[in-house]
Amino acid sequence: MPKPKVDGIPEGRGVLVRVIRVGVDGTDKEINAAEYGAALPGDDYLIIGHESFGVVEEIGPNVTELKAGDFVSATVRRPGSSFYDLIGTYDMTTGDVYYERGINLRHGYLAEYFVDDPEYIVKIPNACYASGVVMEPMSIAQKGIVQAYEIQRRLKIWQPQKAAVMGAGTLRLCGLELTVFGRKIPPYKNSELIEELGGRYISTKQMPISEAAQKYGPFDLIFEATGNSLVAFESAENLGKNGVLILTSITGGGQTLEIAADKINLEFVLGNKVMFGTVNANREYFESGAKDLAQAVSRYHGWLNKLLTHPVKGLENYQQMMDLLTTAKDAIKVYVDVSAK
Repeated sequence: MPKPKVDGIPEGRGVLVRVIRVGVDGTDKEINAAEYGAALPGDDYLIIGHESFGVVEEIGPNVTELKAGDFVSATVRRPGSSFYDLIGTYDMTTGDVYYERGINLRHGYLAEYFVDDPEYIVKIPNACYASGVVMEPMSIAQKGIVQAYEIQRRLKIWQPQKAAVMGAGTLRLCGLELTVFGRKIPPYKNSELIEELGGRYISTKQMPISEAAQKYGPFDLIFEATGNSLVAFESAENLGKNGVLILTSITGGGQTLEIAADKINLEFVLGNKVMFGTVNANREYFESGAKDLAQAVSRYHGWLNKLLTHPVKGLENYQQMMDLLTTAKDAIKVYVDVSAK
Protein backbone atom coordinates (compact mmCIF):
# COMPACT_ATOMS: atom_id res chain seq x y z
CA MET A 1 0.00 0.00 0.00
CA PRO A 2 1.30 3.51 -0.76
CA LYS A 3 1.70 5.83 2.20
CA PRO A 4 -1.50 7.89 2.50
CA LYS A 5 -1.33 11.67 2.14
CA VAL A 6 -3.21 14.43 3.93
CA ASP A 7 -4.51 15.76 0.62
CA GLY A 8 -6.41 12.49 0.25
CA ILE A 9 -9.05 14.12 2.45
CA PRO A 10 -10.92 17.00 0.75
CA GLU A 11 -10.97 20.67 1.75
CA GLY A 12 -7.59 20.60 3.47
CA ARG A 13 -8.99 18.53 6.35
CA GLY A 14 -6.61 15.59 6.22
CA VAL A 15 -4.81 14.23 9.31
CA LEU A 16 -1.93 11.80 8.84
CA VAL A 17 -1.51 9.42 11.78
CA ARG A 18 1.46 7.16 12.36
CA VAL A 19 0.15 4.00 13.99
CA ILE A 20 1.79 3.01 17.28
CA ARG A 21 -0.43 0.16 18.45
CA VAL A 22 -3.48 -1.71 17.22
CA GLY A 23 -5.59 -3.96 19.42
CA VAL A 24 -7.15 -7.04 17.84
CA ASP A 25 -10.08 -9.18 18.92
CA GLY A 26 -12.54 -11.86 17.86
CA THR A 27 -13.93 -9.68 15.07
CA ASP A 28 -10.51 -9.63 13.38
CA LYS A 29 -10.27 -13.40 13.74
CA GLU A 30 -13.70 -13.86 12.14
CA ILE A 31 -12.87 -11.52 9.25
CA ASN A 32 -9.61 -13.38 8.66
CA ALA A 33 -11.62 -16.60 8.44
CA ALA A 34 -13.95 -14.95 5.87
CA GLU A 35 -16.92 -15.25 8.24
CA TYR A 36 -17.70 -11.56 8.33
CA GLY A 37 -16.90 -8.19 6.74
CA ALA A 38 -16.41 -6.99 3.19
CA ALA A 39 -13.68 -5.26 1.20
CA LEU A 40 -14.06 -1.91 -0.51
CA PRO A 41 -15.72 -2.06 -3.94
CA GLY A 42 -12.98 -2.78 -6.46
CA ASP A 43 -10.56 -4.24 -3.88
CA ASP A 44 -10.01 -7.92 -3.20
CA TYR A 45 -8.53 -7.36 0.26
CA LEU A 46 -9.38 -5.56 3.50
CA ILE A 47 -6.91 -4.02 5.93
CA ILE A 48 -8.24 -5.15 9.31
CA GLY A 49 -7.75 -3.63 12.75
CA HIS A 50 -10.32 -1.28 14.30
CA GLU A 51 -8.72 -0.55 17.71
CA SER A 52 -6.27 2.22 16.90
CA PHE A 53 -3.72 4.27 18.79
CA GLY A 54 -1.23 6.53 17.09
CA VAL A 55 0.42 9.94 16.86
CA VAL A 56 -0.39 12.79 14.48
CA GLU A 57 2.46 13.41 12.02
CA GLU A 58 0.95 15.93 9.63
CA ILE A 59 -2.23 17.98 9.25
CA GLY A 60 -3.92 19.69 6.34
CA PRO A 61 -4.09 23.51 6.13
CA ASN A 62 -7.66 23.66 7.46
CA VAL A 63 -7.22 21.41 10.50
CA THR A 64 -7.35 23.32 13.78
CA GLU A 65 -8.48 20.61 16.20
CA LEU A 66 -5.23 18.63 16.20
CA LYS A 67 -1.51 19.20 15.81
CA ALA A 68 1.57 17.11 15.09
CA GLY A 69 2.59 15.14 18.16
CA ASP A 70 -0.92 14.59 19.52
CA PHE A 71 -1.72 11.03 20.59
CA VAL A 72 -5.01 9.92 19.07
CA SER A 73 -7.49 7.12 18.53
CA ALA A 74 -9.95 6.92 15.64
CA THR A 75 -13.60 5.96 15.56
CA VAL A 76 -14.71 2.94 13.55
CA ARG A 77 -18.15 3.63 12.06
CA ARG A 78 -18.47 6.03 9.11
CA PRO A 79 -21.65 7.78 7.96
CA GLY A 80 -24.10 6.18 5.57
CA SER A 81 -27.25 7.79 4.20
CA SER A 82 -29.85 7.45 6.96
CA PHE A 83 -31.12 10.40 8.99
CA TYR A 84 -29.06 9.28 11.98
CA ASP A 85 -25.91 9.24 9.86
CA LEU A 86 -26.55 12.80 8.70
CA ILE A 87 -26.82 14.20 12.25
CA GLY A 88 -23.59 12.60 13.49
CA THR A 89 -25.04 9.56 15.24
CA TYR A 90 -23.79 7.20 12.55
CA ASP A 91 -23.45 4.40 15.11
CA MET A 92 -27.26 4.35 15.24
CA THR A 93 -27.78 4.04 11.48
CA THR A 94 -30.95 2.49 10.12
CA GLY A 95 -29.36 1.86 6.73
CA ASP A 96 -28.91 -1.69 5.51
CA VAL A 97 -25.38 -0.83 4.35
CA TYR A 98 -22.95 0.46 6.96
CA TYR A 99 -19.27 1.34 6.88
CA GLU A 100 -16.70 0.40 9.52
CA ARG A 101 -12.97 0.90 9.23
CA GLY A 102 -11.22 -2.43 9.45
CA ILE A 103 -14.49 -4.36 9.42
CA ASN A 104 -16.81 -3.55 6.56
CA LEU A 105 -16.29 -1.62 3.30
CA ARG A 106 -13.50 0.58 4.71
CA HIS A 107 -9.83 -0.22 5.33
CA GLY A 108 -8.71 -0.39 8.95
CA TYR A 109 -5.74 0.65 11.03
CA LEU A 110 -3.41 -2.37 11.02
CA ALA A 111 -0.91 -0.46 8.90
CA GLU A 112 2.00 1.94 9.38
CA TYR A 113 -0.14 5.01 8.62
CA PHE A 114 -3.71 6.10 8.04
CA VAL A 115 -5.28 9.39 7.07
CA ASP A 116 -8.73 10.66 8.03
CA ASP A 117 -10.85 13.70 8.74
CA PRO A 118 -10.49 15.15 12.29
CA GLU A 119 -14.21 14.52 12.79
CA TYR A 120 -13.28 10.86 13.33
CA ILE A 121 -10.05 11.33 15.29
CA VAL A 122 -10.08 11.82 19.06
CA LYS A 123 -7.17 13.17 21.11
CA ILE A 124 -5.92 10.91 23.91
CA PRO A 125 -4.24 12.45 26.99
CA ASN A 126 -0.47 11.94 27.09
CA ALA A 127 -0.80 10.21 30.47
CA CYS A 128 -2.78 7.45 28.74
CA TYR A 129 -0.01 6.58 26.29
CA ALA A 130 0.63 3.08 27.68
CA SER A 131 -3.05 2.06 27.70
CA GLY A 132 -4.39 4.20 24.84
CA VAL A 133 -4.92 1.17 22.62
CA VAL A 134 -7.94 0.13 24.75
CA MET A 135 -9.79 3.32 23.78
CA GLU A 136 -12.05 1.70 21.16
CA PRO A 137 -13.25 -1.18 23.39
CA MET A 138 -13.75 1.32 26.20
CA SER A 139 -15.91 3.49 23.93
CA ILE A 140 -18.31 0.57 23.49
CA ALA A 141 -18.72 0.17 27.24
CA GLN A 142 -18.93 3.94 27.62
CA LYS A 143 -21.79 4.13 25.13
CA GLY A 144 -23.75 1.37 26.87
CA ILE A 145 -23.42 2.92 30.31
CA VAL A 146 -24.17 6.48 29.16
CA GLN A 147 -27.28 5.30 27.33
CA ALA A 148 -28.44 3.27 30.34
CA TYR A 149 -28.36 6.40 32.50
CA GLU A 150 -30.03 8.39 29.73
CA ILE A 151 -32.86 5.85 29.46
CA GLN A 152 -33.33 5.87 33.22
CA ARG A 153 -34.07 9.58 33.28
CA ARG A 154 -37.64 8.31 32.85
CA LEU A 155 -37.56 7.40 36.56
CA LYS A 156 -36.67 10.95 37.69
CA ILE A 157 -34.48 9.36 40.38
CA TRP A 158 -32.28 6.35 39.58
CA GLN A 159 -29.44 5.58 41.94
CA PRO A 160 -28.07 2.16 41.01
CA GLN A 161 -25.91 0.48 43.62
CA LYS A 162 -25.14 -3.00 42.32
CA ALA A 163 -23.89 -3.97 38.87
CA ALA A 164 -23.07 -7.27 37.24
CA VAL A 165 -20.83 -7.89 34.25
CA MET A 166 -21.30 -11.06 32.26
CA GLY A 167 -17.86 -11.71 30.86
CA ALA A 168 -14.84 -10.47 32.79
CA GLY A 169 -14.98 -6.66 32.55
CA THR A 170 -15.33 -3.66 34.90
CA LEU A 171 -17.74 -0.86 35.94
CA ARG A 172 -15.93 0.52 38.97
CA LEU A 173 -15.66 4.14 37.78
CA CYS A 174 -19.44 4.47 38.30
CA GLY A 175 -18.95 3.73 41.99
CA LEU A 176 -21.08 0.59 41.87
CA GLU A 177 -20.68 -2.61 43.84
CA LEU A 178 -19.41 -4.90 41.11
CA THR A 179 -19.96 -8.60 40.56
CA VAL A 180 -18.30 -10.13 37.50
CA PHE A 181 -19.30 -13.51 36.10
CA GLY A 182 -17.07 -15.76 34.04
CA ARG A 183 -16.84 -19.46 33.29
CA LYS A 184 -13.27 -20.08 34.43
CA ILE A 185 -12.70 -21.12 38.03
CA PRO A 186 -10.45 -18.66 39.91
CA PRO A 187 -7.80 -17.74 40.64
CA TYR A 188 -6.58 -16.57 37.24
CA LYS A 189 -5.54 -13.28 35.64
CA ASN A 190 -9.05 -11.90 35.06
CA SER A 191 -10.34 -12.69 38.53
CA GLU A 192 -7.23 -11.23 40.15
CA LEU A 193 -7.56 -7.98 38.18
CA ILE A 194 -11.22 -7.64 39.16
CA GLU A 195 -10.41 -8.21 42.83
CA GLU A 196 -7.66 -5.58 42.62
CA LEU A 197 -10.41 -3.05 41.89
CA GLY A 198 -12.51 -4.21 44.82
CA GLY A 199 -14.88 -6.20 42.63
CA ARG A 200 -16.19 -9.71 43.14
CA TYR A 201 -15.52 -12.53 40.66
CA ILE A 202 -17.84 -15.54 40.40
CA SER A 203 -17.37 -18.58 38.22
CA THR A 204 -20.68 -19.83 36.83
CA LYS A 205 -19.22 -23.33 37.17
CA GLN A 206 -19.23 -22.82 40.94
CA MET A 207 -22.36 -20.68 41.41
CA PRO A 208 -25.25 -20.22 38.95
CA ILE A 209 -26.21 -16.68 37.98
CA SER A 210 -29.61 -17.05 39.67
CA GLU A 211 -28.05 -18.08 42.98
CA ALA A 212 -25.52 -15.24 42.84
CA ALA A 213 -28.30 -12.74 42.09
CA GLN A 214 -30.12 -13.89 45.22
CA LYS A 215 -26.97 -13.58 47.31
CA TYR A 216 -25.36 -10.43 45.88
CA GLY A 217 -28.20 -8.68 44.03
CA PRO A 218 -30.60 -7.38 43.09
CA PHE A 219 -28.57 -6.09 40.17
CA ASP A 220 -29.61 -2.61 39.07
CA LEU A 221 -27.45 -2.76 35.97
CA ILE A 222 -26.12 -5.74 34.02
CA PHE A 223 -23.57 -5.43 31.23
CA GLU A 224 -23.70 -8.59 29.10
CA ALA A 225 -20.64 -9.24 26.95
CA THR A 226 -20.15 -12.99 26.73
CA GLY A 227 -21.19 -13.77 23.16
CA ASN A 228 -23.53 -16.43 24.57
CA SER A 229 -27.27 -15.93 23.99
CA LEU A 230 -28.15 -18.24 26.89
CA VAL A 231 -26.31 -15.92 29.29
CA ALA A 232 -28.13 -12.94 27.78
CA PHE A 233 -31.52 -14.45 28.66
CA GLU A 234 -30.30 -15.61 32.07
CA SER A 235 -29.26 -12.01 32.67
CA ALA A 236 -32.75 -10.81 31.73
CA GLU A 237 -34.22 -13.30 34.19
CA ASN A 238 -32.06 -12.03 37.06
CA LEU A 239 -32.26 -8.27 36.56
CA GLY A 240 -33.58 -6.23 39.49
CA LYS A 241 -36.68 -4.01 39.44
CA ASN A 242 -36.18 -0.74 37.53
CA GLY A 243 -32.99 -2.34 36.25
CA VAL A 244 -31.21 -2.01 32.90
CA LEU A 245 -29.67 -4.84 30.90
CA ILE A 246 -27.10 -3.75 28.30
CA LEU A 247 -26.52 -6.30 25.53
CA THR A 248 -23.24 -6.05 23.63
CA SER A 249 -22.83 -9.68 22.55
CA ILE A 250 -22.70 -10.62 18.90
CA THR A 251 -24.18 -14.12 18.82
CA GLY A 252 -23.96 -15.46 15.33
CA GLY A 253 -25.33 -18.84 14.38
CA GLY A 254 -28.69 -20.55 14.65
CA GLN A 255 -28.82 -21.72 18.26
CA THR A 256 -32.31 -22.16 19.72
CA LEU A 257 -33.04 -22.16 23.43
CA GLU A 258 -35.75 -22.92 25.92
CA ILE A 259 -36.20 -19.87 28.14
CA ALA A 260 -38.61 -18.82 30.88
CA ALA A 261 -40.41 -16.51 28.47
CA ASP A 262 -43.53 -15.88 30.56
CA LYS A 263 -41.50 -15.17 33.69
CA ILE A 264 -39.15 -12.77 31.89
CA ASN A 265 -42.01 -10.96 30.18
CA LEU A 266 -44.06 -10.68 33.39
CA GLU A 267 -41.18 -9.38 35.49
CA PHE A 268 -40.05 -6.89 32.83
CA VAL A 269 -43.55 -5.42 32.68
CA LEU A 270 -44.27 -5.38 36.43
CA GLY A 271 -40.71 -4.38 37.32
CA ASN A 272 -40.32 -1.54 34.76
CA LYS A 273 -37.16 -3.17 33.44
CA VAL A 274 -35.22 -2.20 30.31
CA MET A 275 -33.14 -4.28 27.90
CA PHE A 276 -31.32 -2.68 24.99
CA GLY A 277 -28.59 -3.50 22.52
CA THR A 278 -25.57 -1.38 21.68
CA VAL A 279 -22.74 -1.70 19.18
CA ASN A 280 -20.00 0.61 18.01
CA ALA A 281 -19.65 4.19 19.22
CA ASN A 282 -19.57 7.64 17.70
CA ARG A 283 -17.28 10.52 18.59
CA GLU A 284 -19.33 11.53 21.66
CA TYR A 285 -18.53 8.25 23.42
CA PHE A 286 -14.88 8.28 22.39
CA GLU A 287 -14.49 11.75 23.91
CA SER A 288 -16.22 10.88 27.18
CA GLY A 289 -14.38 7.56 27.20
CA ALA A 290 -11.03 9.37 26.88
CA LYS A 291 -11.88 11.40 29.99
CA ASP A 292 -12.77 8.26 31.93
CA LEU A 293 -9.66 6.55 30.59
CA ALA A 294 -7.56 9.37 32.07
CA GLN A 295 -9.49 9.07 35.35
CA ALA A 296 -8.88 5.32 35.44
CA VAL A 297 -5.16 5.79 34.79
CA SER A 298 -5.01 8.25 37.67
CA ARG A 299 -7.19 6.33 40.13
CA TYR A 300 -6.03 2.77 39.41
CA HIS A 301 -2.36 3.38 38.72
CA GLY A 302 -0.90 0.76 36.37
CA TRP A 303 -4.05 -1.39 36.36
CA LEU A 304 -5.09 -0.77 32.75
CA ASN A 305 -1.63 -1.74 31.51
CA LYS A 306 -2.15 -5.21 32.98
CA LEU A 307 -4.94 -5.80 30.45
CA LEU A 308 -2.36 -5.73 27.65
CA THR A 309 -1.28 -9.32 28.05
CA HIS A 310 -0.09 -10.44 24.61
CA PRO A 311 2.05 -8.07 22.52
CA VAL A 312 3.08 -8.81 18.94
CA LYS A 313 6.13 -6.98 17.63
CA GLY A 314 5.60 -5.57 14.15
CA LEU A 315 3.18 -6.13 11.30
CA GLU A 316 5.46 -8.81 9.86
CA ASN A 317 4.41 -11.09 12.74
CA TYR A 318 0.83 -11.20 11.52
CA GLN A 319 0.62 -14.98 11.80
CA GLN A 320 1.67 -14.86 15.46
CA MET A 321 -1.12 -12.34 16.05
CA MET A 322 -3.72 -14.65 14.52
CA ASP A 323 -2.34 -17.64 16.42
CA LEU A 324 -2.65 -15.77 19.73
CA LEU A 325 -6.22 -14.76 18.92
CA THR A 326 -7.05 -18.37 18.21
CA THR A 327 -5.09 -20.32 20.82
CA ALA A 328 -4.09 -18.08 23.76
CA LYS A 329 -6.59 -19.10 26.44
CA ASP A 330 -5.24 -16.61 29.00
CA ALA A 331 -5.24 -13.60 26.65
CA ILE A 332 -7.09 -10.49 27.79
CA LYS A 333 -5.86 -8.18 25.04
CA VAL A 334 -3.74 -9.14 22.04
CA TYR A 335 -2.19 -6.11 20.36
CA VAL A 336 0.40 -5.26 17.73
CA ASP A 337 3.23 -2.83 18.39
CA VAL A 338 3.42 -1.28 14.92
CA SER A 339 5.98 1.44 15.70
CA ALA A 340 7.77 3.08 18.62
CA LYS A 341 6.66 6.24 20.40
